[in-house]
Amino acid sequence: MLSPVVRDRASARTSDRVYDELVSAIRELRLAPGASLSETDLAERLHVSRTPVREALARLVDAGLVRVVPQVGTRVGLIRLRDVEEARFVRESLEIAAFEVACADPAPDVSELRELLERQEHSYRTENYEAFFAADEALHTQIFTLSGYPGAWQAVQRMKLQLDRLRRLTLPDSATVRELIDEHRMIVDALETADLSAGRSLLSRHARRALELGPALRAKYPDYFTE
Repeated sequence: MLSPVVRDRASARTSDRVYDELVSAIRELRLAPGASLSETDLAERLHVSRTPVREALARLVDAGLVRVVPQVGTRVGLIRLRDVEEARFVRESLEIAAFEVACADPAPDVSELRELLERQEHSYRTENYEAFFAADEALHTQIFTLSGYPGAWQAVQRMKLQLDRLRRLTLPDSATVRELIDEHRMIVDALETADLSAGRSLLSRHARRALELGPALRAKYPDYFTE
């Protein structure tokens, strides 16, 4: 499902809003890998004209998120595990660095992280996996905020779309969500006590979790992946 595009900022171009919505839809699997894309259909669903859709699709092609297949049409790009691995490398490297900087604070304020853990627990109990994913993202964002480098997380966000699509394929799975929450809690504990060794190990394992499931997910969803 796509959300209608509304111009809520006077300076925002409609094509920018369309682009942002399509990127979010691809990231969240609302537009599945390999899904066919039609300018006319997208314009109707987004409540815009075809021109901003055409402009947004051109940008998505340049970004590698959409591909034009001769004699077939325009489709959402498939997941490449090599891209997932590169995104994992960037995320793991930067998040460990952010964790180390945050630990340098003699009394880091982890209250928001604790609140986010409770939100994740509630999402788990109610099986609201979209809410869990949002609280998951917020927790990692907060680690970068505590480091004093929130913009670094934005750089990670731009890189990790393929990783996010793989992560989404693991949901809903209650066992996986339970393990993720437990890892999050240990990461927060390590940050609060400035346990650098434990934090590095936990964050490395955490970042690699989705990639380790890649082969199994590829076998389960063969049409979603490419070399």
